[in-house]
Amino acid sequence: MEHMQIFNTLTRKKEEFIPIKEGEYKIYVCGPTVYNYIHIGNARPAVVFDTLRRYLEYRGNKVKYVSNITDIDDKIIKRSNEEGIPFEAVARKYEDEYYKDLQGLNVRFADVRPRVSDHIPEIIDIVETLIEKGHAYKTENGDVYYRVKSFPEYGKLSHQSLEDLESGARIAVDEIKEDPADFALWKAAKPGEPEWDSPFSEGRPGWHIECSAMSKKHLGETIDLHAGGEDLVFPHHENEIAQSEGASGKEFAHYWMHNAFINVDNQKMSKSLNNFFTVREIAEVYGYEPIRYFLLTARYRMPLNYTTDIIAQCKASLTSLYTARDQMDFLIANSTGTDDSIKKVADDAKKGFIEVMDDDLGTPDALSKLFEITTAVNKTGARQSPEALKYATAIFDELCGVLGLLYNRKTSEIPQNVLDLVAERTEVRKAKNWARADEIRDELDKLGYIVKDTPQGPQILVK
Repeated sequence: MEHMQIFNTLTRKKEEFIPIKEGEYKIYVCGPTVYNYIHIGNARPAVVFDTLRRYLEYRGNKVKYVSNITDIDDKIIKRSNEEGIPFEAVARKYEDEYYKDLQGLNVRFADVRPRVSDHIPEIIDIVETLIEKGHAYKTENGDVYYRVKSFPEYGKLSHQSLEDLESGARIAVDEIKEDPADFALWKAAKPGEPEWDSPFSEGRPGWHIECSAMSKKHLGETIDLHAGGEDLVFPHHENEIAQSEGASGKEFAHYWMHNAFINVDNQKMSKSLNNFFTVREIAEVYGYEPIRYFLLTARYRMPLNYTTDIIAQCKASLTSLYTARDQMDFLIANSTGTDDSIKKVADDAKKGFIEVMDDDLGTPDALSKLFEITTAVNKTGARQSPEALKYATAIFDELCGVLGLLYNRKTSEIPQNVLDLVAERTEVRKAKNWARADEIRDELDKLGYIVKDTPQGPQILVK
């Protein structure tokens, strides 16, 4: 295939996305810290990079996709102490809830879903290597810090100089650092915190070191792509580069992709503004699929604004896609037309879909290609041949699959009692018994079905 173009945060420009091994991509996406239900901002990278994975596979590539679970963190420890339960119990509870939300959003699980707590030996190994190479040092209290000035390229991802970064750094009163910019690789245990044996102290890993260790174990020392939200560019991803490249002497990741933030009613989402929405809360009102659709309506690098009006519009757009898809099945079964022009519409839509997705994952324009097909079905479907309709429908399903949409279609057979009512309605309409026809329509509505009268006969739709 011709390689798609992606915007590489490292170089700040679009580049051909060329894998280390042709036809195979190794991708690491930073996952959540599991101390609460995920909010809609957490859902954006999950959906965006799931869509990237789907598209790369659609274009004939193999993808090894790793996304971690951070189950050791200050927030988890705080929640553990508040609830009086072990940190493991907090982490497992919200990890399970996270995967429920991913399933609801039709995000495919990663090939590997590593937990930090299962990778302590790998973390210790990297920390030891960094100490041996002079990139890290142990303090008298048992903490281990990364010596930022030992890595001349520090700041290359965030495009800031070390001087600029140092000016905003602070040393906490309980830290003993050589330099304000240095960051923790290992933290000596404090009362009430989980701890593991290490050559440095009884303690636990710092936040940044975990992804370096898990990426190396599951994907190797150099990967094709590292991705996540733009809030991770600095310090998390910057520190990952310093750790990984300091330890291995090799480039950590050839490409970096970062999605932009989500605002709520044009304000930054925060608990203090009372505009903080979890995926679960929104799904309870609108369902999960409108959330996925919403997250595809803007370029991943552009801020996205959430409002109740917008999510309602997304739900309406999805409904129109579902209705059109049902119409396709009905016309395939009932059309007597001979026109084949919809084949070209579908071919053009597919070609356009690939062009916009190759251009830095252009999902908004990709969505518009679905509507090019549905518009043609609505306008000319009745005169299209069944073969042409099957062809267009297959392409429509293909493209929906790449975007992860229309996964809630009910394809079960229509119950016999519903078919009988529709047949009776047809007969009473012929007899102009409109009152009985209306009664039957109401009965069907209570059963969850709608009848649409068409030139090809009555079409039964699931509500």
